[in-house]
Amino acid sequence: MSDETTDETPICSAKGCRAAAVWVLAWNNPKIHTPERRKTWLACEEHREHLSQFLGVRGFLKDVVTLAEWESAGSAADR
Repeated sequence: MSDETTDETPICSAKGCRAAAVWVLAWNNPKIHTPERRKTWLACEEHREHLSQFLGVRGFLKDVVTLAEWESAGSAADR
């Protein structure tokens, strides 16, 4: 499996990582976002746990799903 990415390949949000994203971490900061608002970070396999812990310890993490699931849910919501 290659870590090469293209301009259209979503990449991991971890600092300095250029690997293709596999996971979507949906989060919000309850002090500044409405409850239904979801911000997203993308994660590769290697950084999913680290980024999840970072958001989780702050009480920001709301959901972790595969990028394919996230894109599929977004497509369904657009219909």
